Amino acid sequence: MLVPGEEVFSGPLAFTELDGSPGQAYRYGMGLVWSVEDRPEAEFHYTIHVLEDTSALSRQITVFRRALWGWLGSAGLILLLLQVVVLRWSLRPMRRVVAELSRVQRGLASRMSEQHPRELEPLTASINAFIESERENLDRHRHTLADLAHSLKTPLAVLRARLDSDAGEAELRDELDIQLRRMNEMVSYQLSRAVAGGHALFAAPVAIEPHAEQIVRGLEKVYATKSVLCEFEIDPEARFHGEVGDLQELLGNLLENAFKWANSRVMLTVRPGGSAPGRRPGLWLAVDDDGPGIPPEKVERVLQRGVRGDERVQGHGIGLAIVQDIVRSYRGTLDVGQAPDHGGARFEVEFPPGL
Repeated sequence: MLVPGEEVFSGPLAFTELDGSPGQAYRYGMGLVWSVEDRPEAEFHYTIHVLEDTSALSRQITVFRRALWGWLGSAGLILLLLQVVVLRWSLRPMRRVVAELSRVQRGLASRMSEQHPRELEPLTASINAFIESERENLDRHRHTLADLAHSLKTPLAVLRARLDSDAGEAELRDELDIQLRRMNEMVSYQLSRAVAGGHALFAAPVAIEPHAEQIVRGLEKVYATKSVLCEFEIDPEARFHGEVGDLQELLGNLLENAFKWANSRVMLTVRPGGSAPGRRPGLWLAVDDDGPGIPPEKVERVLQRGVRGDERVQGHGIGLAIVQDIVRSYRGTLDVGQAPDHGGARFEVEFPPGL
């Protein structure tokens, strides 16, 4: 019996079916009171119990769980398939890059294409720059060896002809000394060209003013009789992104050419060049002198290898050609014109923004 108003839920409780088999049930009980109006003594208390077999609820739970796991499994399988499709679609540009790189490795293509997503453009641009740099280095070394072999062929032929002739020992010694000095100059020139032509693709920035001062101090000693005054106008933020040897070759040849032709003044101007988002800044430099200058019609000829602006002036005609090779290897530009303030020649070099 339960107190009137009391509710109790219990279970599962064990019971025995009519057929004698065991079972379980849930039981809900509520205490009530029966009363008659104006007759309190007629009240009596009673309790109602309702029982429900647990098998029905168990079947419902089993059906629910089976449906739940079925729908969850189907949804998971669909999401997994969708993820595979999305991954294959999103990685398709990477597979195309790998395929193009494989074609380049097999020699079926010379470089990567330009049609790639924006996120992969720095990668493909760096790969193309590396491929072009390596190809240029290989071509440069081949050309250097070919030029060296062709240059040495004539002195060797002269020596062979002299040995086969009836020339005396003194004459042979003089000829040997001349040809050996000539071959030594050729080898030095070819080595300097090979060293100056190659550069690291990604190099640390190099300050310009310390190297320029070192070069000018040496040139002032060489051309001490001319009393040339060299002035600097160098931006502190300007940096050369390349090898130190290339910077020294570039400044050395331009400044030496200016000292050679200047009357009394040389000017070196350096400032940062153009810039692009996400890329290292470029560089602009100019070397001016107050010498006789270079006529526009002779600029192209002066920049050729082995050609001197004036045959009466000592030199090999190689310096400006080396400068042009260095500028070209860094994909820059070299312009020759008239110095605006000094009246002589101006050599203007500009390097574009790097990778």
